[in-house]
Amino acid sequence: MPTIRGTFDVIITPETLSDTAAQSGLGRLSLGKRYHGALDASARGEMLSARASVAGSAGYVALERVEGTLDGRHGSFYLQHSGTMTRGAPALSVTVVPDTGTEQLQGLSGSLAIRIEEGKHYYAFTYEIADTP
Repeated sequence: MPTIRGTFDVIITPETLSDTAAQSGLGRLSLGKRYHGALDASARGEMLSARASVAGSAGYVALERVEGTLDGRHGSFYLQHSGTMTRGAPALSVTVVPDTGTEQLQGLSGSLAIRIEEGKHYYAFTYEIADTP
């Protein structure tokens, strides 16, 4: 399975929650992303987050729809995020939602790792495109 690497820009915008969710301490954010490199794509998504009473502990889940080209193949797919921070130690899983690849990305599976250094976002995307019936 190939791994491609690149950078991405992200704009995070706070969104309104239902009264029930706001009272429970959840946060809601919209995501706008632009991926650069072998993944040349735009993405839009939604994130829900929760902060713990202990400093540096939190969690989030998100879904984003990615559309563009992956190693020259055009289409779209969804990424599912699940992240936690335990007293400052991060754990993150970002995977392709099965069977969401369209056009030339049908059969796409894989995972994406995110690294942030000095405010710049980097990705490493390990993927496979299986033949579809």
